[in-house]
Amino acid sequence: QVQLVESGGGLVQPGGSLRLSCAASGVIFSINPMGWYRQAPGKQRELVALLTSGGSTNYADSVKGRFTISRDNAKNTVVLQMNSLKPEDTAVYYCYGSIRSSWYAVANDYWGQGTQVTVSS
Repeated sequence: QVQLVESGGGLVQPGGSLRLSCAASGVIFSINPMGWYRQAPGKQRELVALLTSGGSTNYADSVKGRFTISRDNAKNTVVLQMNSLKPEDTAVYYCYGSIRSSWYAVANDYWGQGTQVTVSS
């Protein structure tokens, strides 16, 4: 059974920073891509940032230049460094991974339980 466990959410003032971490565990052959989505109240879940195992990134336009995604392929972890946070970044942030359990298995989507990020003065 694969699990994604996030940590690092919380309350921060506008202009502040937070660091989100996610660790995947279980029977894992590969994770590609791995990253973060978020969902604000009354809105659909949206992409924040994704990172492939080869190092390619995909950021939402709204976070470019402020957020940085990184991962440790050997440890199956991904980190989202969030700087210059704005009130509109307030949401539940979900870790995501497209995970294969073996070289011949199809990839399945896995999600973490979510961590709340609140940007407010």
